[in-house]
Amino acid sequence: MRQRLIPHPDSHCQAVDGIDVSVARQGSRALDLRYLVKGNIGDIALPLKVAPQRANELWRRTCFEAFVRAGSAERYYEFNFSPSHEWAAYRFDAYRSGMKPGSDMPPPQQEAETSDDAYELRVLLNLDLLTELPADESWRVGLSAVIEETSGEKFYFALAHPKGAPDFHHKDCFAMEIPAA
Repeated sequence: MRQRLIPHPDSHCQAVDGIDVSVARQGSRALDLRYLVKGNIGDIALPLKVAPQRANELWRRTCFEAFVRAGSAERYYEFNFSPSHEWAAYRFDAYRSGMKPGSDMPPPQQEAETSDDAYELRVLLNLDLLTELPADESWRVGLSAVIEETSGEKFYFALAHPKGAPDFHHKDCFAMEIPAA
């Protein structure tokens, strides 16, 4: 399923012409994500690639995110993927509360390709160990991106935006339903 991320109403990113995300449920407990950024990629601050590892505060620079919860559950997961191949996973008990590291999951598989006018990050996210995401239920998903231009200015893209400041944790951002496999 391919979705277009929309810029936050206060974001006027010059470097990005568009961001599309393809998302598919692989088997019953994995997500295959493909973030495709089109535009002047040389004007985007892409962190240098390092060995894949957990890292915090990836949202402070260019990164791609996925938020996942079962149906209408309050508990949800946040996943961050950096072009550096660093990643993060967090579990929340409810909206922005009860945050814990998602230490019960294996590292995602990440691959990237860059050209002058496109950047693609492919992520395979194995969620087998996350019992809060039952294999036989549909999942609500929020997809988003933080784009930092080389000027240092940041811009926010998501499937949907609530009123006010960018807030990818808001229930309105869980705008996609992925049925059980």
